[in-house]
Amino acid sequence: MPAASALLPMAALLVVIGGFGGVLAGLLGVGGGIVLVPAFFYAFSYLGYGGPHILQICVATSLATIVVTSARSVMAHSRKGAVDWDILKGFGPGIVIGSIVGSFIVAQLHTEALQIIFGVLALVVSFYLGLGRADWRLGEAMPTGLLRAILSPLVGFLSVLMGIGGGSFGVPMMTLYSRPIHRAVATAAGFGILIAVPSVISFLFTTVPGAPPMTVGLVNVPAFLLVIAMTLITTPWGVKLAHAMDPKPLKRVFAFFLCLVALNMLRKALGF
Repeated sequence: MPAASALLPMAALLVVIGGFGGVLAGLLGVGGGIVLVPAFFYAFSYLGYGGPHILQICVATSLATIVVTSARSVMAHSRKGAVDWDILKGFGPGIVIGSIVGSFIVAQLHTEALQIIFGVLALVVSFYLGLGRADWRLGEAMPTGLLRAILSPLVGFLSVLMGIGGGSFGVPMMTLYSRPIHRAVATAAGFGILIAVPSVISFLFTTVPGAPPMTVGLVNVPAFLLVIAMTLITTPWGVKLAHAMDPKPLKRVFAFFLCLVALNMLRKALGF
């Protein structure tokens, strides 16, 4: 059993991370993973749990939290009739395939490679958050046929590489194809389950040396439990703030913050 001197600082940092991630999720509608993965990485590194596989643990633990948060979200949206089940049925198989492939790729990569991937994809997300317009369109209906066969596994694959749910790629894709934003957000919660469940199952059977205390496979159990507990408390706070103020300027501020995080990840990976 690890000493309390090792567990208490980790628990304190994880409580802060979970609380911050919950507020941002409720306030801006961004997926928790886009915050949790870099936060886990810096927290574990600060506590001395580095090494070539630490970012794998951050990605897997983030996806484990998404299993719970996405399930809660999709049930809440479903009760309001906001989930587009036809989109989920059409895109679901491809997303699952992409997430399984992504989990095998993540298991083979070292931290530096994952940092580069996360940094590049986070820059793409930050640019869309900061510069994207609500009236941008690629089409009037969701893709079918070959295009759907390409996009659906791509969403699952890229999301697993970053340790995020369905929101960061799924919501932009659906709004660009003329889905109303509230239905896109609700349906993307379903994407999150399809992304997280198969990848987490795979990660539970993958082990790496030098993991933080109480890590099962690639999932750190204290991080999972504390973050889930804190997001349950703080996400409603973020929702209340979102209704009390205009979130658009804050979304641009978050986009800038995410851009800095991504650039710092790339800097560390490239040794600068």
